[in-house]
Amino acid sequence: MIRAATPADLPLLHALIRELADYERALADAQATEEQLRTALFGADPVAHALIAADDTTGEPAGFALWFRNFSTWTGTPGLYLEDLYVRPQARGAGHGKALLAALAAICVERGWSRFEWSVLDWNEKALAVYRSIGALPQDEWTVQRLTGPALEKLAGQAGKGAGSAAPRPGRTT
Repeated sequence: MIRAATPADLPLLHALIRELADYERALADAQATEEQLRTALFGADPVAHALIAADDTTGEPAGFALWFRNFSTWTGTPGLYLEDLYVRPQARGAGHGKALLAALAAICVERGWSRFEWSVLDWNEKALAVYRSIGALPQDEWTVQRLTGPALEKLAGQAGKGAGSAAPRPGRTT
């Protein structure tokens, strides 16, 4: 069974995110709090959404998917970006991951969105096999880039200097 997450699911979502981080060998990097998740998922301006997978027989939580809307300038339409997909080890192989992916694909189709995208660790062969089985294609010519910490702050400090400095920064009015 796949259902939309509710505020009552916050402790479960937090635990599942930490399980995923541990599986991905990055538990120390999983710093989001339940309160941050509450604001992001259920606040006045939600920036993300989550689905919960539960066992059809027992109702036990089996996994989750956390996603947000993005936009393609090439197609001129929104799309869906899957930030996290996780199925607990004891529930793997029962179809929960594919059911979550199918539910997300249905959201895209129902809303007329043109793309459904996500990233996957290159060593996660089982996940890659599932993605190939549903027809997902790797985007090998693209690499993910990320700015965080001091590098992010340093670049942000350069905003408003030099070429284009007359343009307002996003989120600010002049």
